[in-house]
Amino acid sequence: MASSTNVQIADILGKHEKDLLADWVKGQLTEASAARSLMTEAELGEQSREFLRALLAAMQNGSPEHIDGPEWEDVRQILSNISLTRARQGFGPSQTATFVFSLKRPLFDRLRRELAQDPAALAQYTWAISLLLDKLGLFTTEVYQKGRNEVISRQQQELLELSTPVVQLWDNVLALPLIGTLDSERTQIVMENLLQKIMETGSQIAIIDITGVPTVDTLVAQHLLKTVAAARLMGADCIISGIRPQIAQTIVHLGVDLADVVTKSTLADAFLVALKRTGASISAPGSRS
Repeated sequence: MASSTNVQIADILGKHEKDLLADWVKGQLTEASAARSLMTEAELGEQSREFLRALLAAMQNGSPEHIDGPEWEDVRQILSNISLTRARQGFGPSQTATFVFSLKRPLFDRLRRELAQDPAALAQYTWAISLLLDKLGLFTTEVYQKGRNEVISRQQQELLELSTPVVQLWDNVLALPLIGTLDSERTQIVMENLLQKIMETGSQIAIIDITGVPTVDTLVAQHLLKTVAAARLMGADCIISGIRPQIAQTIVHLGVDLADVVTKSTLADAFLVALKRTGASISAPGSRS
């Protein structure tokens, strides 16, 4: 249930809604000048108008102590949409929170003009609206952070997929060049990409090149063996290339069993083995077969 204070504040502000909105938008454009390139003035004006109307309506019907109530549903939804949109557009958290906090000055100005002859009421109403906007500002920041985390997570997933390309070197021969560290999450993506490509092309050989993998420990070796095993279940044999001297020593020291996996020091050597296995050959220019 709305408090009488909030109802009176909403009535006062409702009388000056048009001027209040104009001053608020103007203030936002001044304070957030660095972010103006991220959205148009028309977009900002529409967002502000929609939020202000929802805010005044909620103040007429809902308790400011419980902004999670049904009366504040429209306000929360509008702020959520704004926060998530700005997170995707590249706004910072302070720029997003400013949308709410910048409303304080024009609101206080209107209250001061209306209650100039009643200091007690002015102090009471100013404190009430300040607490309310603080809550809404914190809500905005929380939603923004969740949205930003989702963006970062999606970008990380896309980077992982881009960093594990599967290319077809020849008929029935695939290559999977790995760069960077292999962890459980990335290994899963490697498996999925490789198995999908094997299914699409029907390839018999898959070369896993680890030239760009800086170190190989027990965990990395286990991830490689899992990938090899999964490929075999799809009917493709794997060749691991890029075995440098230090990596060979590490694998032996760790006691990792790669006896049933063909390994080569370079991708070129692995490619020649793959060609022989598929019955293909490469001739030098001008040579006669």
